[in-house]
Amino acid sequence: MNVLLLGGGGREHALAYKLSKSTKVKNLYIAPGNAGTMQHGENVPINPNDFDAIKQLIERKAIEMVVVGPEEPLVKGIYDYLKSFPELQSLRIIGPSKRGALLEGSKSFAKEFMFRHKIQTAKYFRVDQENLKHGLQFLETLNSPYVLKADGLAAGKGVVILDDLYEAKKTVADILGGRFGDAGKQLVIEEYLDGIEVSYFALTDGETFVLLPEAKDYKRIGDNNTGPNTGGMGSVSPVPFCDEEFTQKVIERIIQPTVEGLRIEDIQYCGFIFFGLMNCGGDPYVIEYNCRLGDPETQAVLMRIGNDLGDIFLAATQNELNTCKIDILPETVVTVVCANYGYPESYPKGQIVTGLNEVSDCIVFHAGTKMEGNEIVTNGGRVLAVTALGANIQQAREKAYKGLSSIQWPAKYNRSDIGLDLIHWKK
Repeated sequence: MNVLLLGGGGREHALAYKLSKSTKVKNLYIAPGNAGTMQHGENVPINPNDFDAIKQLIERKAIEMVVVGPEEPLVKGIYDYLKSFPELQSLRIIGPSKRGALLEGSKSFAKEFMFRHKIQTAKYFRVDQENLKHGLQFLETLNSPYVLKADGLAAGKGVVILDDLYEAKKTVADILGGRFGDAGKQLVIEEYLDGIEVSYFALTDGETFVLLPEAKDYKRIGDNNTGPNTGGMGSVSPVPFCDEEFTQKVIERIIQPTVEGLRIEDIQYCGFIFFGLMNCGGDPYVIEYNCRLGDPETQAVLMRIGNDLGDIFLAATQNELNTCKIDILPETVVTVVCANYGYPESYPKGQIVTGLNEVSDCIVFHAGTKMEGNEIVTNGGRVLAVTALGANIQQAREKAYKGLSSIQWPAKYNRSDIGLDLIHWKK
């Protein structure tokens, strides 16, 4: 197949890495890609949200499958757009319809979906300017801390957790007033769930699903989970507390009713579902859905899948996932993100990255990078994701941190504690 992969981050580099090894993939194109994805296919300078240009590329390169990495083109309706053309009816797309992508694109849609299908989640209240008074009254019924979520897409930074009721009320007004732009025209106030977070991933064809390895990510910028939320500063897979008993609860209480709900509501969905969960005393509750793989969880999760990714994607687009068995490798994977100092706020770009050729025993996935002449330079907040496999968390951690120590640029920053909390975890 000729395959087009949309996106240019660390998730897409990991997908490109796996797809380039597939016996089913003849030519791989990545739009726009980065300095790492060009090792595995041909980068094409097209914005994933430029649907007209994507269609022209599909026709020019005789693309047979499109794999959508990021959420924005899905929420904007890339699936519906491409399928609106009679000549593209046979095109295989890994990514849901616009309505399916609302699971991520609208927090209120997702919460209402969960309540309709009796999927365990925190109680909530949707707030906009018209019902602000009632929203603030709902806040007063909750115990601290208070969870506020912009309804729309906010690049992983639209969640605010506050301990003080006065500050929470003020922040509700700030969000509705434009703090997160259009994403915050309405917001969801949620009951705080006390537990430990974990991410589960499924690939569904709309009828059935296959379960991928789980992962734990680290969202805060600083060690010991301090500072503002980011898109993710590292990940670990497998997760020690996700034993067979907990995973079975996730399947029965969360994943199965979600996929069944999509089928009942006739929502077209062929693609990934990311389940952001909270383990509350051994019971899983949904914090959020994503309509794609996570980043940097993808970098860890895909390294534990032994299957040919092209085979799995073909089965999904042919409604044959029930014939697939995911080969999950026993190794532990640790991914540590190297970011630019200042992220998630302002940060420098264009700094030369050195030492990549000195890294051994790791895979370095590029995110915010680009080529300038013969040099790789920084081009985003999160720049690289250093990923290592080991027999356990400690071994994988040591490899990853040794690898990233070889990589340098003036504004390089990373957390030093990825996976530490899980090494001595006991049930």
